Amino acid sequence: MGVFGLTKLNVSAHFLVPKHALLEEKEIKKLLETYTITKKDLPRIKNNDPGIANLDAEIGDIIKVERDSKLGGKVYYYRLVE
Repeated sequence: MGVFGLTKLNVSAHFLVPKHALLEEKEIKKLLETYTITKKDLPRIKNNDPGIANLDAEIGDIIKVERDSKLGGKVYYYRLVE
């Protein structure tokens, strides 16, 4: 139950919220090698962000955000859970 006895809203189902996915270890390794970066180089996302609430993400995980772009089709962004 949420505040005032209301259930929590699943914002990930809203059409304006981009798709979020939890990366597996193999995908993380490939991402970091491809861009020659470390996890610390990635932008952050809070572990209590409503967009990843249903992913059971833990601190240190990497989230892949998929957005639609008018020019580039699908565009991917990566965030480190903090």
